[in-house]
Amino acid sequence: MAPPTRDHLLARGPLAERANAFLGRAWERGWLPPPELDADALWALAAKPHGARAEAAEHGGRSEEDVADFRERLGRLIASIGDEADLNPLGRAMAWGQLSRMVKNRLAFGALWLERPELLETRLAPPIIVIGHMRSGTTRIHTLLAADPAHAHTRYCDAYHPVPTPLGMNRVKAALELAMLGLLNPWMQSIHPMAPAAVEEELAWLSAALHHSIYESQWHIPAYSAWSEAHSPLPVYREFQRILATDAAHRGLAGLPRVLKVPAFAEDLATLLALYPDARLVLATREHEAVLKSAISLAANQMAMQSDTCCLDAIGARWRHKIALREARMAEALEGWQGPVARACFDALNADWETAIAGIYADLGLALTPVARAAMRKIMAASEGGHHRAHAAQLARFSEAG
Repeated sequence: MAPPTRDHLLARGPLAERANAFLGRAWERGWLPPPELDADALWALAAKPHGARAEAAEHGGRSEEDVADFRERLGRLIASIGDEADLNPLGRAMAWGQLSRMVKNRLAFGALWLERPELLETRLAPPIIVIGHMRSGTTRIHTLLAADPAHAHTRYCDAYHPVPTPLGMNRVKAALELAMLGLLNPWMQSIHPMAPAAVEEELAWLSAALHHSIYESQWHIPAYSAWSEAHSPLPVYREFQRILATDAAHRGLAGLPRVLKVPAFAEDLATLLALYPDARLVLATREHEAVLKSAISLAANQMAMQSDTCCLDAIGARWRHKIALREARMAEALEGWQGPVARACFDALNADWETAIAGIYADLGLALTPVARAAMRKIMAASEGGHHRAHAAQLARFSEAG
């Protein structure tokens, strides 16, 4: 079934409207208890399965600095949500769901690393890291490089359900999650196409350590964003490293270069390069106003579902700030970088993706094999009628209306 027309940036899907109204009535009339957005309550809920070993699980595989950083982040994020986000009932339920899962996964990973500390010693092949602003072509570059069987990549099910599970249950969970999200947000797949086993960025692994990037694209939390931007991201990226090593060991991919991509990498590039000094970099570029327009559309789509008081001016100001901040930090981090770097222009990829990809491989000193080319052509052929074209049409319609 075709989604309804997205007639403005802050449009909400019909089911989201109904779910929001139902939850509001259910809490008001006592049919259901409202979710408790409180750090102690979230810890208590997550600790139950671990019993007396909960504290050990919190510390499993982690330094005291990393444990303290997560605790502080959780308290500050919850305070910012309460003071600034003005969430509606659906938004409050979604925030509780996300944060409760982060704390549960935190303890589940710690318990796993206590039991299997060798996972954290997994030796990884040097990664290929795609760097660039959200909506600058990074997803296309990432998907094409991931199509090469000589490379490893992260799947959606591994990104959003990263704790290893038997019998591929993370894929089942991911499929159910995406089905529900698609019903609540009928434009989700046009803005960022996703599937349980498809190539996915590692944004969720940063959010697992409460990096601000995924949360500020959903909620108005300027105080938390400002604090987190100014705070060292090193504990976040050490957790990212641990999750990456665990995923690589669990899936038997440690010997292949992992293609990594998260727009927030641009913001924290100095930290990332210090942890991966043997990385190869691909820098994606696009005209900033086009990036801004698409980023505002994505954030507005996420935020409108969870708050009734979204402000497009505030969303625009936030993403102008993000673009400027990431540009400055990228430039500073790259100033002394001596490793391999390739550059890819959004318009050049649109005009002739094969030539652009061949240039990336040449600049990185990689072999572009016939098998890799064939896999990439298959990906591009399948995307000709893809969901992403609907988002381009939405942006064109909004431009004409504005």
